[in-house]
Amino acid sequence: MNAPTSGLSEIVATLADLGVTHVLGIPDNTSGPLFDVLGTGEGPRRIIVTREGEAFALASGLWLGGASPLVLIQNTGLLESGDALRGTAARMGAPIPLIVTGRGYAKMNGLGIDRSTPRTRDLLVRANVDSVALLTEPTLDAWAVPWSICQNRDDVCDAIRRTVTASREQERPVALVLTTSLG
Repeated sequence: MNAPTSGLSEIVATLADLGVTHVLGIPDNTSGPLFDVLGTGEGPRRIIVTREGEAFALASGLWLGGASPLVLIQNTGLLESGDALRGTAARMGAPIPLIVTGRGYAKMNGLGIDRSTPRTRDLLVRANVDSVALLTEPTLDAWAVPWSICQNRDDVCDAIRRTVTASREQERPVALVLTTSLG
């Protein structure tokens, strides 16, 4: 399922307008088309990493060098990257905006499970629930990373703009949980 090119062009233009110099991460089903467009030489430079924690380490180094990076990873990768996000980027006060694509949210919403549903053992082991969607927001809260959620395709560029601005104003990583397609 590829996102429309025009929507992707708008996202790239938004990132460029915000002065984002690099987008680091690992492409997934949602972010892959954006990484493809970024690879054409237009807009911010893409850096594809081998592990999500590496994205935060490299983004922190780029920031120290005067760049303005953004990390784009899936929520499964967010859970993998915890120490690099917490121990490097957050401890440095690096204003690194983070877009987290939301694997499992559609299934969770389809089952009537929302943020207020208790994260019980029975819920976490259900075969028809992707537990990463249940744990994304509580994990960001536990790591003291401010976050917002975007569930509407029409709002993606505005949500990115707010996230990048908040990260810079607060001088810390700020996350956007994206549960819609890019574009």
